[in-house]
Amino acid sequence: MRNPDVIIIGGGQSGLVMSRSLSALGVDHVVLERGRIGERWYSERWDSLHLLTNNATSVLPGLPYTGQTPEAFMSAGAFATYLSTYAETVAAPVICGVAVTQVEPCARGYRVSTSAGQWHARAVIVATGACGTPFRPAMAQALAPSIVQVSPSDYRNPDQLPDGGVLVVGASSTGAQLAEEIHASGRLVTLAVGEHTRAPRRYRGRDFYAWLDIAGILDDPALETGNLDAARRQPSLQLVGSPDNRDLDLGTLSRRGIRLLGRLAAIAGMRVQFGGDLARTTTASHARMIRVLDRIDDCIKRRRLDAPAADPAVRVPFVAASRPVALDLRRERIRSVVWATGYARCYPWLKVPVLDGRGEIVHSGGVTGAPGFYVLGLTFLRRRRSSFIDGCGLDAEELAPIVKTYLDLAISQAA
Repeated sequence: MRNPDVIIIGGGQSGLVMSRSLSALGVDHVVLERGRIGERWYSERWDSLHLLTNNATSVLPGLPYTGQTPEAFMSAGAFATYLSTYAETVAAPVICGVAVTQVEPCARGYRVSTSAGQWHARAVIVATGACGTPFRPAMAQALAPSIVQVSPSDYRNPDQLPDGGVLVVGASSTGAQLAEEIHASGRLVTLAVGEHTRAPRRYRGRDFYAWLDIAGILDDPALETGNLDAARRQPSLQLVGSPDNRDLDLGTLSRRGIRLLGRLAAIAGMRVQFGGDLARTTTASHARMIRVLDRIDDCIKRRRLDAPAADPAVRVPFVAASRPVALDLRRERIRSVVWATGYARCYPWLKVPVLDGRGEIVHSGGVTGAPGFYVLGLTFLRRRRSSFIDGCGLDAEELAPIVKTYLDLAISQAA
């Protein structure tokens, strides 16, 4: 095995844009990917999933969209193909089928143990992304064994679920989409609603994401965020990438016959308890949306942009009943639970002292406290759009010179 100056772990969008930025600076590096390029987009996404951002914005630096449908939303599989094309375009030195089993400090850098042997590098960049291991709360272990439990990374389509009702836990983008799809298959769906962020698909003549970009909201810097930890834990927008640009919020789901309940609070076999916080949660979500809409409206007014008036219905809150509810899953004929409860980053192979008590990598803009150890692709890494497809490239362009400076110093000191 050769010993590159930098090893990038992960061959998804973050790893590829980091490779491009390092190549531009002449930095010797390799990208190690456990499966195929963009493996999670192939093997850990459901069949009908489309990106939440349109084709024109779901691109990486160096390979713009050139198709005929910039406002459409590509499928997960199509984006995985795009990543393969991107790797070829930027000549990224990706080695596929190599799983990292341990990273530890050693003389002059880091020892990286893999399924293909050991590597050594002066610097390591973890680019495995924000969507790591699907999070499942500890209470899930208290469910009766007869209840089928599924995570979004395992779910493909409603046909894999047993007949009967389905409880979907989590009402952010993933939970809302899966609840809608499963209900459309003819199953009765109950949605346990936790923290979520309501958003219209289109607003004042443009895609909502486009307005976030124009108003500068996506570029809110991490260092100027009052509570960065809270910002990084914000749930994803309730959006869906569909040809009809439809909204996907709790009001829409309720009108379609999906039963909405509060946060899942307790489980005991076939008995589940839901909190009485639904009204509070939906009120808070609506308030967050209004704050964003106000920023967009202010941008339109301040810059005198041409935009139609807003539909007043957008600002009408969804009024939800709020009371604690206990259900007997057997009586309700609910036979499966889908845990759309977000993701946790899990680094069992990481033996570098950079993790906090929750197992998250501690960093400032991607720079950790360990010399020569960096991270890319996490939520709100350097800006609000950091974990979005068009955001990781900006972060990589800023992080690469920092890596290069460290390498130059390390090499000069070793000479």
